[in-house]
Amino acid sequence: MKKIFLSLVGIALFVMQGYGQDIFIQGDRVINLSVGLGSGLYRGSAFSDISPAIAASYEVGVVDNLFDENSSLGVGGYLGYTGARQNFTGGYYKYSDIIIGARGAVHYQFIDNLDTYGGLMLAYDIVSSKTTGTGVDVDATSSGLVLDIFVGGRYYFTDQVAGLVEIGSGIAYFNIGLAYKF
Repeated sequence: MKKIFLSLVGIALFVMQGYGQDIFIQGDRVINLSVGLGSGLYRGSAFSDISPAIAASYEVGVVDNLFDENSSLGVGGYLGYTGARQNFTGGYYKYSDIIIGARGAVHYQFIDNLDTYGGLMLAYDIVSSKTTGTGVDVDATSSGLVLDIFVGGRYYFTDQVAGLVEIGSGIAYFNIGLAYKF
């Protein structure tokens, strides 16, 4: 399934090649807000009250014409959150997961109004759990560094507002949301 999807994306990018005004250039600042689908963190019938994976990121264009006139480089930050509850007889576990990171992305404009990009994120993942119930008093934390690869695109409906899709980015495998450029 993954190979088919990546093949379709590659074909679409090849077919849709065209060049318009620059969508993401040096000095541009973009805020992304998204909801994640397909988080691998809390799956299965044992979990309930799973909160949606939400993320916010900020990016600034730092280099134009990275390897040609349609390419640029952006850097920024990322914050993501999700949580879940796992019930057991006499109580429950409550989990939360917060990811804070720095991202860098290479942008390439294939067609007008579409900002496509791919990059790396180095983040710190803070995972904690709290137990509530009779006779149980076990709270735990587990944190560590995460290196993530992501690809995405922002389609601009206006000069400032875009819809966005990202794959492999942070708190969930697939993110969809809105972006605002200023």
